[in-house]
Order: sequence, then structure tokens, then C-alpha cells
Amino acid sequence: TDNLLPMQRKSKISASRKLMLKSLMVAKAKEELEQEILVKEEEKQKYLAEKAPPLNTGGFSLAQLQDLCRELHAKIDVVDEERYDIEAKVMLNTREIKDLNIKVLDLRGKFKRPNLRRVRVSADAILRSLLGSKHKVSMDLRANLKSVKKEDTEKKRPVEDSDWRKNVEAMSGMEGRKKMFDAAKGSAQ
Repeated sequence: TDNLLPMQRKSKISASRKLMLKSLMVAKAKEELEQEILVKEEEKQKYLAEKAPPLNTGGFSLAQLQDLCRELHAKIDVVDEERYDIEAKVMLNTREIKDLNIKVLDLRGKFKRPNLRRVRVSADAILRSLLGSKHKVSMDLRANLKSVKKEDTEKKRPVEDSDWRKNVEAMSGMEGRKKMFDAAKGSAQ
């Protein structure tokens, strides 16, 4: 009976070992994430040091400070204009994407099926299209039909000239079912 039962695969790693490995992986990922945050912060500080050096306002007169403030305001205005232009472009692109998605959905729903014409295809043509060059034998479906003579069918079914009501009364109830069963049994033998 042991051979009939399917063999269960035993895990090569125990549950405690799996848990330990998972905790090590989480710790390593956390460490890498913290390192990545530190690298990004360093890059940010380098960029700010290049683009915006610290202001040395010591020894400036009131007029020089006012000129410096005007210059900084002008730079801030330029940056704000660029940011506004970029936001406007992004909003325009998102609106276009949304409109195009709507058009795609509309086109999917409004697909018109082409009018198909009825074409008469023979069995040979269908087999040739399905099988390709493998199809060699021509099929004549009418040749495979069994020929039946009209006289044979009339001999098998004798027509009774009796009243149909008598036939229904004779077949009703259990006696009629027995007659039908016996008739079927007799014709099978």
C-alpha cells in the first residue's frame, strides 16, 4: 500500500532556517535602503553647493543687499515660470492620454463587422484548406450514402386500414406497454 500513496516532497530547508533567512534578507534590504537614502542626500548637497553657493552678506551696504535681493527674486521668477510651463505640459499630456484612451475604448466598442458573403465550398476544398497538400483523396459524400429502394420501405411498414382509435385503446395502460416491449424484443431478434 505504500507504493500506491503519492510521495510527498519534504522541504530541504526547515521552517526555522527559512525564518532566519527571511529575517537576514529583510535586514540586508533595510541596510541597502538606508545606504541609498544617504547617497541621495549626499548628491542633493553636492547639487545645492554647485547651484546655490552660500551667501556671504557680510560687509554689504544696504544698496548692495537690495540689488542682491532683486537678483534672487528675478531668478526665483524664472524658475517659477519654468516650473509652471512644465506643469502645463504635463497636464496637457495627461489630458491627451486620457482622451486617446477614451477613443481607443470607443473604437473597441464600435467595431463594425464586415458583411460576409455566403460562399459555396465543397468538402474537397474545405479539406484542402485545412490539410493543405496532405489531402489527396477526393470525397464524394453522396457516394457513401446507402441507397434505399422505395419498394423496400413499403414492405417493412405494412399499412393498417383499421381505425386508429382501437389502436390507441389497445396500447394504453400496462398491457399496451407490454405489447410494445414484446414487439421491440421480437424485432431485435
